[in-house]
Amino acid sequence: MPIINTSQGVGGILNSFRGLVEGAEKITFVGTPGFCTPFAELLGFVVRDRKLAFIPNMDFEKARSVSMTPEGMQLGGPADAHADAVVLLGGLAMPKIGTGPEKAKEIAKKVLEGSAKGKIIGVCFQSMFLQQKWDEVINFDYIINADLSVEVLQT
Repeated sequence: MPIINTSQGVGGILNSFRGLVEGAEKITFVGTPGFCTPFAELLGFVVRDRKLAFIPNMDFEKARSVSMTPEGMQLGGPADAHADAVVLLGGLAMPKIGTGPEKAKEIAKKVLEGSAKGKIIGVCFQSMFLQQKWDEVINFDYIINADLSVEVLQT
């Protein structure tokens, strides 16, 4: 996979994401509850003018809306998960989660049913999709891969 852009920080992730979903009227995130939910809300913030949904644990029937509230981006009530872009979040590929790429490929196909311009985008940290070889099963249009550097300072 060729690198088409590099950036840094949270702003870099968000700006890259906004560019990749240009033209998508509805975006559905798929991830694990708790771990992936805040990332869907964070990414959703920069495209809050679109229809957004979140599918927990690849359970299509449990899709929830993601919307802007006075308290920030939050999950709402049940939503139709069909969309123009599906975003698979890296928490799904973590070995301890036990989710396989075949099931993720199926859910992505279901989300994109009826979309003429459907995109599959992966968003992960530390090359999770590549390490777990999800890119060999799923035909991602794009993968946003970020690294985390952590420092704990004592003052």
